[in-house]
Amino acid sequence: MNQNIFPQVIKLSHRSILGMIRQPQSWAPGLFFPLLLAAVYASQFSKAVTIEGFPFQDVSFLDFVLPACVVQGVLFGSTNSASDLAADIENSFMDRLLVSPVSRGSILLSRLASAFIYGVAQAAVLIAILVLFGANIAGGASSIVSLVFIAALLSVSMGSFGIAIALRTGSQEVVQSTFPLIFVAVFVSSAFFPVQLMDGWYGAIARKNPLTWVIDPTRRMVIHGFSWTDLGQSLGIILAIASIGIAMSIRQLRKRLARAQ
Repeated sequence: MNQNIFPQVIKLSHRSILGMIRQPQSWAPGLFFPLLLAAVYASQFSKAVTIEGFPFQDVSFLDFVLPACVVQGVLFGSTNSASDLAADIENSFMDRLLVSPVSRGSILLSRLASAFIYGVAQAAVLIAILVLFGANIAGGASSIVSLVFIAALLSVSMGSFGIAIALRTGSQEVVQSTFPLIFVAVFVSSAFFPVQLMDGWYGAIARKNPLTWVIDPTRRMVIHGFSWTDLGQSLGIILAIASIGIAMSIRQLRKRLARAQ
């Protein structure tokens, strides 16, 4: 491995993060919409926790949706790094980067690193605001740190698919067109209602949705307290998703490098 790769990753990550900060239209929706939905759901479905069969007792609906809102916000912002990469390809910055002595691995690692940092920041802000408005996290600091870490890794895992698309197409529009798929995936899961009370085709899809397998154990850590088992389950699913997305990104990077030669 190139011994200079880590300074290069830091420099390129810093550039990517600054680029996102300077474009609030790319990250503001990922903060605004989850908070708006949390406010609406906490108000309109406050009595849902009293339904017979509801899996959690003595909680508010805001507590129930807190993990989902954090996950939703991070997923909405997970394509920012990929969109920024597509912009670099469109404006030929990528071409200039490829003729420089920069390590090729740093191109991918810097985007994944910026997605992770963005996920940490966004999750921390969302949690702070929700707690300020009355949400309770039973596990305290351990559950909060776990939730932030899970959200950041989820940003990396889903962002890696966007990076693969950006490297393949070089188009911001194509990358951004994946947003509806993310939107649907969040809502057809246990994000805003327990699968125990779902039936029909919707319930069947929600039970098999990988996001349900991430959100449910994360929610238990928020409501019941920190658990290594729940943390391991969430991270295991996320790492499985990430391994596929990163493998696709590496393959697309190699193809782009081959075309550039």
